[in-house]
Amino acid sequence: MMKKIGIIAKDIPKARRAAKDLSKWLSTRGRKVFIDANTAAVIKTEGHDPADLAALVDMIIVLGGDGTLLSAARLVADRKRNVPVLGVNLGSLGFMAEVTLDELYDVLQKALAGKLEVEERMMLTASVIRDGKRVSRYTVLNDAVINKGALARMMELKVSVDESHLTTVKADGLILATPTGSTAYSLSAGGPIIHPALHCFVLTPICPHTLANRPIALPDTVTVTAQLLSRSEEVTLTLDGQLGCPLERYDIVEVKRAAYRVKLMKHPAKTYYDILRTKLGWGN
Repeated sequence: MMKKIGIIAKDIPKARRAAKDLSKWLSTRGRKVFIDANTAAVIKTEGHDPADLAALVDMIIVLGGDGTLLSAARLVADRKRNVPVLGVNLGSLGFMAEVTLDELYDVLQKALAGKLEVEERMMLTASVIRDGKRVSRYTVLNDAVINKGALARMMELKVSVDESHLTTVKADGLILATPTGSTAYSLSAGGPIIHPALHCFVLTPICPHTLANRPIALPDTVTVTAQLLSRSEEVTLTLDGQLGCPLERYDIVEVKRAAYRVKLMKHPAKTYYDILRTKLGWGN
């Protein structure tokens, strides 16, 4: 039985109103509600640091969209209590935030009763190694992207898999994406759609100088490193499209499967293929 419920809302009026209504609905049904501090301040109730929610609740409801869900996934990662997350999309249908606001309360009845299926999604750990020292480390659900500024020249990256040289790629950048992230930036750059149940991740070059440099899917047991060989000109490691870390020449970006997986609560009626058809407009 889900008795303690966390709520994380996007910083928009629609999400705050939804959080306020949802909090009342849950409270009248005997649930204890924990709301992220920013939302709580606006709707004038007690709030909690979003990073602490996973340790306090039995499930987290995210009100916003895929971007808000990505942020929440990083918050629950690396926690001892790997609580499930229910994504509620307040705009168009999301790939991960599958439930619409109109569907929320019907779906939530099932979730509170423990009748929703939970799907575990692979995450990646991305580190920056500089002069032999690990200077930063991140956990991501979608992707780690090495990209350049608008006016920067093409970069050169030495890519290795488990210390075996794979290729040296000249390109505008490189995307390392999970199956979940395969329908995000990687797809726009020509990468394949990977079913989230598969145990792999994909390397997708961004506008490679040599057309023979194609996306490649690798088993999730390997470690991939990409060393920046060219002189650094506004080259950045971007995490889930939301965080950034500037890179210097000869920096190594190390990416591997994270020790933790995020648990996403599945829509009771829509399948992954339903969402693909709707989001990508297949058959229209």
